[in-house]
Amino acid sequence: METNKLPLVIEPDIVEDSYSYDNLLIVDLNKAETYLKMHIPGAVHLDYLRIIAGNKPVMGLVPDDAVLTSLFSALGIDADTHVVAYDDEGGGRAARLCWTLEVAGHQHYSLLNGGLHSWANEGHSTEATPIPATAKTFQLARNPEAVADSAYISQQLNNKDCRLLDARSPDEYNGIKKFAARAGHIPGAINMNWTEAIDTGRNMRFKSDDELLALLTPLGITQDKEIITYCQTHHRSAHSYMVLKHLGYERIKGYPGSWSDWGNNPDLPVE
Repeated sequence: METNKLPLVIEPDIVEDSYSYDNLLIVDLNKAETYLKMHIPGAVHLDYLRIIAGNKPVMGLVPDDAVLTSLFSALGIDADTHVVAYDDEGGGRAARLCWTLEVAGHQHYSLLNGGLHSWANEGHSTEATPIPATAKTFQLARNPEAVADSAYISQQLNNKDCRLLDARSPDEYNGIKKFAARAGHIPGAINMNWTEAIDTGRNMRFKSDDELLALLTPLGITQDKEIITYCQTHHRSAHSYMVLKHLGYERIKGYPGSWSDWGNNPDLPVE
């Protein structure tokens, strides 16, 4: 299988079969100490904090063009590179990298289904030697279609063609837990904790497509709607974004900043 035909959500066996491709880049988003204990052979390490920006109290923003261009070039990504991202926490950090690549105009990426859990628990080899990145030239072309901001969301609040998917815990959604100046959720948002999409019995993979659709459809999160995903900083909701993209949803956006942006802005409505 050529890298341009690799699936969006990729299984460990397919990754192992793709080692010989010159333009395959495996990116590990685990903590540095985990990477130094074990990682997928050939994987380069990326600190998650390097793909997000902040302007306190708002966190989880997209870095500016110069930062992303420099980072992705140093990591070894050019127009032909197919990135396979993984982590050991259910896919949130790896999904955020995939979404950020899409925002930067790079379409060649996959999320390793189950991450390090599926890889290591199913007998695939690991190594501990750090792998230095080989720099390439990344050409950034911002893709605004992947992003929603508070102004855009405000315009959609009464739009029946748009749904907001809140990927936080029920306690955050209901205002019991508060991580911003205000508690609660964006008016009209539907709550589905991001962990609901994860199959803990299959090494942290996505649940089956049928199971995922059975969760989403009764909530009104259907493929005929535009869906905007958010959480506290668009970390967990980046995973939800990838779930929807995997299922074939065509109109999806992520909200960088998420509740740390909305919940700290007194001019915006809250439920």
